[in-house]
Amino acid sequence: MTGTPAAGGQPRSPAAQSLLDRLDRIGEVLRKRGDALALLGPGSVGVDLHRLDEHSDLDFFVVVEDDAKAGYLARLDWLTAAAPVAFSFANTVDGRKVLFEDGIYAEYAVFTVAELRTAAYPPGRVVWQRADAPAGLEVPQRTPPLDDSDLPHQVGEALTNLLVGLHREARGERLAAMRLMQVHAVDRVLRILELTEGGPDRQDPFAPERGAERQHRGRDLPLAQLVPGYDHNARAARVVLGWLQAHCPEHLDPGLLAAVEELLDRADEG
Repeated sequence: MTGTPAAGGQPRSPAAQSLLDRLDRIGEVLRKRGDALALLGPGSVGVDLHRLDEHSDLDFFVVVEDDAKAGYLARLDWLTAAAPVAFSFANTVDGRKVLFEDGIYAEYAVFTVAELRTAAYPPGRVVWQRADAPAGLEVPQRTPPLDDSDLPHQVGEALTNLLVGLHREARGERLAAMRLMQVHAVDRVLRILELTEGGPDRQDPFAPERGAERQHRGRDLPLAQLVPGYDHNARAARVVLGWLQAHCPEHLDPGLLAAVEELLDRADEG
């Protein structure tokens, strides 16, 4: 076993330590099988152990020989050998979600070496690997696709999110409007902050909302006003628009801006 590194000498909570212990136990089970090559821990059980707390779940990758993948996905015997499972279901072609009887929730994927080499994932930690496993499995060959488009593109996306969202709100499609204006447009706001003010690396390269409160602490990011909820779509649109006008006015297309403002005026009249 590779073993779990210390987290800067700081004691872990019992709940956090139980996740690492479960991962080590899964590694022990895999070691005894002849068809597993490695167990990798990404995220908070990988290189970001400082983020591990009582609210974390357990993510891991199992790397297996080519002809073993189907069996690892179809059967749970290797997993129940580590701890009893209360519930599990397949959520992707490569993985499953699982709830252990002791309350630990996990998501895992099973890959062959060739599949892992073409997958995009954050750097991880080798929990266990077979002696003949290829080196460097924990380092992705493809980096996760961060949205690195330029600032005008992000502003344009946010404005068109508002434009289409306000039309859907007027049509009575309130849920669709909420997602466009309080989810997608706010994602663009977060990306604009990254482009203009920088900051620490994303907690999750696939999800800009993860850790936003920590990453953008002290900045002008009125999340409660940007995301007021299903009953307040027009209010959210006004806050997003006002934020864009305050932070990147030079990138606001006058015609598109006028169209959004007209829809907001109609919403006021309604």
